[in-house]
Amino acid sequence: MSLFARKSMAQLHAEAEAGTLRRALGPLNLTTLGVGAIIGAGIFVLTGQAAAQYAGPAIVISFVLAGVACLFAGLCYAEFASMIPVAGSAYTYAYATLGELLAWIIGWDLILEYALGAATVAVGWSGYVVSFLKDFGLHIPAQWASATIPPPGAAAGVANIPAILIVLAVSALLVVGIKESAGANATIVIIKVAVVLLFIAFGIAYVHPQNWHPFVPANTGTSGQYGWSGVLRGAGVIFFAYIGFDAVSTAAQEAKNPQRDMPIGILVSLAVCTILYIAVSLVLTGVVHYSKLNVPDPMAVGIDAAGPGLAWLRPFIKLGAIAGLSSVILVMLLGQPRVFYSMSRDGLLPAVFSKVHPKFRTPYITTIITGVVVAIAAGILPINILAELVSIGTLLAFAIVSAGVLVMRYTMPDIERPFRTPWVPVVPLLGVFSCLWLMKSLPWPTWERLIIWLIIGLLIYFLYGRAAAARLRATREPLAPFPGEARVPR
Repeated sequence: MSLFARKSMAQLHAEAEAGTLRRALGPLNLTTLGVGAIIGAGIFVLTGQAAAQYAGPAIVISFVLAGVACLFAGLCYAEFASMIPVAGSAYTYAYATLGELLAWIIGWDLILEYALGAATVAVGWSGYVVSFLKDFGLHIPAQWASATIPPPGAAAGVANIPAILIVLAVSALLVVGIKESAGANATIVIIKVAVVLLFIAFGIAYVHPQNWHPFVPANTGTSGQYGWSGVLRGAGVIFFAYIGFDAVSTAAQEAKNPQRDMPIGILVSLAVCTILYIAVSLVLTGVVHYSKLNVPDPMAVGIDAAGPGLAWLRPFIKLGAIAGLSSVILVMLLGQPRVFYSMSRDGLLPAVFSKVHPKFRTPYITTIITGVVVAIAAGILPINILAELVSIGTLLAFAIVSAGVLVMRYTMPDIERPFRTPWVPVVPLLGVFSCLWLMKSLPWPTWERLIIWLIIGLLIYFLYGRAAAARLRATREPLAPFPGEARVPR
């Protein structure tokens, strides 16, 4: 049945060797892509907002819970990325293990992860830019830097113009080329990591331990606010901050030596960023009471709370945040077109989605389409709705990848695995259950939006994608099975 048709490893490796995209990324490039995506809105924006609304100082525990879930999923991603060096990330992995229908679902879900992830970060970027310019007497009217559809209690704006402009600018850079984009990202990563380290190093002297008491604030009776339920809700909300290692896997077809370099990029970026998140959240909630952090620029508020002694650091924090959020937008907008590229090459989307620029060798049509759609979302939607949608989409993707490793270990036990997830089946099962557990903590309206989004995707699949993919499969010559793989039904 075509619903459960799988892509053979032979077909995947044939695509990897086709050379359509330029292989220009080494392990350092891949690691900085991961750090570039992970150190962004999570550390500069959502750390404060999640502490203020859900977890208080126990946001540290939320980051630990999210980091542990990511570790399980990251080990599974590393195995797949070393085996299947093809663009497409979780979509491609699902196609190889769980079949076409689940591959489509995860590909459609990844649009929430990348496109809305970029929009979420663009809204945070806009908040820091507006605050930075205000320090120099340049005021952007609120109606031109606010969402058209405002969050509860906020006034509606015309559109968030700074957010729109940064998305369009980054999209133009990505059309030019992956090597140029990766180089720009590496420079930005150095700047923002340096700023984060400065905040930790100098801010720790201004920590007031009384701000950590109570470490887990009492539940207010409002669902998901404070208490241990708030800690779980905080972990679910900030989870999207960790999707950088997923973005690394979308660039597998542009890695020089993906079998070796992909696991390095995924796991090193995850480890570095988890440590930084925990350190920043401890210092931030120690410097200023968590109740004051529900703002677009919580780290700047922390600097102000420290008094004149840290005033010199304020512009550097804002510049670091602006640079850091820029690199996250870049990596998110890099990932989404490559998922479209892979889905189009499989026939699930029209062929124009896999068109590569003759000079730059980038999927420029999908990059432009993604940039326009993300710019619109960033201009009209508030950050809270965007962040929760991205988190639930990311958690679903990670759960499916973790399940895919378990399936492939039993269906293809003898296939070569340059990197092997340890302690199978324990690690994949923990990856599935931890992601589903965090999904459960998210509010019901977020689930409703996910369900509606998936229904729209299934309609597209059954009305177009399924038949188009079957026609394309029928035109392909069958390939000899990959070593260790039984022949996959067409």
